[in-house]
Amino acid sequence: MPTTLPTDLSLDALRLLVLVADHGSISAAARAEQISQPSASNRIKQLERRLGLELLDRRSRGAELTEHGRMVTGWARAVVEAAGVLVTGARALAAENEGDVAIAASQTVAEYLVPIWLARFRALDPDARVRLRVANSRDVIAALRGREIDLGFVEGPTVPTDLVRRRVGADRLLLVVAPGHPLTRRRRPVGAEELAQLRLASREAGSGTRDALGWALGRELEPGVELDSNAAVKVMVASGAYPAVISELAVAAELRDGRLVSVPVEGVDLSRRLHAVWRSGARLGQLASDLLRVALGSR
Repeated sequence: MPTTLPTDLSLDALRLLVLVADHGSISAAARAEQISQPSASNRIKQLERRLGLELLDRRSRGAELTEHGRMVTGWARAVVEAAGVLVTGARALAAENEGDVAIAASQTVAEYLVPIWLARFRALDPDARVRLRVANSRDVIAALRGREIDLGFVEGPTVPTDLVRRRVGADRLLLVVAPGHPLTRRRRPVGAEELAQLRLASREAGSGTRDALGWALGRELEPGVELDSNAAVKVMVASGAYPAVISELAVAAELRDGRLVSVPVEGVDLSRRLHAVWRSGARLGQLASDLLRVALGSR
């Protein structure tokens, strides 16, 4: 058995393994994938060799998963679903001006929620084309007012009165630092006043995250360093140079694997609502309405 697991696993093989589990046999999975049974069997055998595990009990009738096979199938299913979300989101970004419905989303919403909504929307209407623009909340609102998009998604604390809003989700901001940062050794939570004085790695002015923090603290903030993406903020924090206040959605993976640490905060409400927005008095088209319903149903 290899000492390290390979990183170049075939997505086709993982998808086939999921189909074997769902359909109960390699032959049925091969028909669903529109390949021959020998090709399907070979794919599974190659996957077993790459992983160093026996995934199917070939002594049984049909295709019964081994204990390891059941565990790997669960992980494979998550990978296959995530790949589908990735492809759906990428297609929306690449659609440019060809989309039947034009939307824009602030960065956190676009990165962590919109691809899921689009995957579910595409399952309802495979032929519908969606054009997605990623911007900060201020620019999403400007695009709506300029009639450049049909529907927007924002994370800022306020929505202008000339727009209609509907809550599509909730999030909260977390104070995060690198492991070993002095803030991790505190015995008491960070208070609101101390939080306001921290030199933070921050998103640019106009981002929903920065606006929400300023709203919660009741003042304009002077960041230690200003960056234009969540990814850049996380890299800066992980280097140990700065703490940051950032969306829980954006740092969930880093918190799970220990790359970042959340520091408790007290005396300030860092929860926030995520909204779909559109022009007041404008009638949403059928596709935009359908996409809105998908987002509302995912709360």
